[in-house]
Order: sequence, then structure tokens, then C-alpha cells
Amino acid sequence: MKIAKNTVVSVNYKLSDAQNNLIEESSEPMVYLHGGYHNTLPKIEEALDGKEAGYKVTIQVEPEDAFGEYDSELVKIEPVSRLPQPLEVGMQFEGSPDDDNEETVIFTVTEVADGKAVLDGNHPLAGIALRFDLSVTEVRAASEEEVAHGHVHGAHGHHHHHDEDEGEDGDHFRSQPLN
Repeated sequence: MKIAKNTVVSVNYKLSDAQNNLIEESSEPMVYLHGGYHNTLPKIEEALDGKEAGYKVTIQVEPEDAFGEYDSELVKIEPVSRLPQPLEVGMQFEGSPDDDNEETVIFTVTEVADGKAVLDGNHPLAGIALRFDLSVTEVRAASEEEVAHGHVHGAHGHHHHHDEDEGEDGDHFRSQPLN
């Protein structure tokens, strides 16, 4: 079966920077619903469209087509006293980059010193050209439910709990992060 809109694609990947320094290698396939559902990077979908299981390719994705350019305005220095304790490098917090902005971002603590913490709202891979070694392991037709929900169900996908009291609040997408 060829990869096309509304197919479920399983792909093993190796993610490196442009200098070929390994960032991550999949231990299980990344499984996504193909066809513009924002379950993976558009450049990955573009590279795999029309291909079949067994297809292998290496692509380079520039920052603007991946996780964006690094934005120094998303770096904040906050007093440690304003943040939860104990505070450690690597912890993450959701917040607004400025008071006028309603959109929230995830800030990562990158440094703690002298009673202050450096919080970085950039994606960890922002500003980096990424190289993906991709190997398609399986392609299947998506179910009507998967298409309606816009993501994969079952193994390596999203699991719904059919609890009547739960409603839409319990219907959270289980992502397959690339980083």
C-alpha cells in the first residue's frame, strides 16, 4: 500500500543535526496519520508521500520547517523565589512570554545561579537544521474513527477511554514526539 492521505504510517527514524551528531534514534516506530493532520513535520510527510513499506530516505529539514528559529525574546530570567521548589535544571513550566500575550509556551529551566533561574521558551531543537534517516516499516488504511479524530489509535497511538462521565476532557492526544 502506498502512503497517501488517511493512511497510518509506521516509520523508524534516526534524528541528527546537520553535522550528523545523533540526537535521537527510535526504539519503537513513530506511528502517525498521514495527510496534513499535524502528527509529524510536513517535510517528513512530503518525503514519504506515495512511498511504500521498505522505503528509506535521508532528509534535511531547516529550522523554519521544523521547530523554528531560536528566539532570544523567549528567554527569561526569574527570581528562584517565584518558582516551585526544589528547582532543577531541566524542569518545565507553562507560561506566557509576556503579559500582553495570551498564548502560553513551555519554558525549560536551563540554569540556576545566584537566586535566579534562566527559563527558555524555545523548543529544544529550535534553530537547528535536522537530518532524519527514515525507514518505513508499515503502511495501512486508517479507520474511519482515526480519520474523524485526526490521529492513530491502538498500538503506538492514542487510546480513548469510553467512560461516559469523562467527555471530551478525557480525550487527549498521545503524541509521538520527534525529540
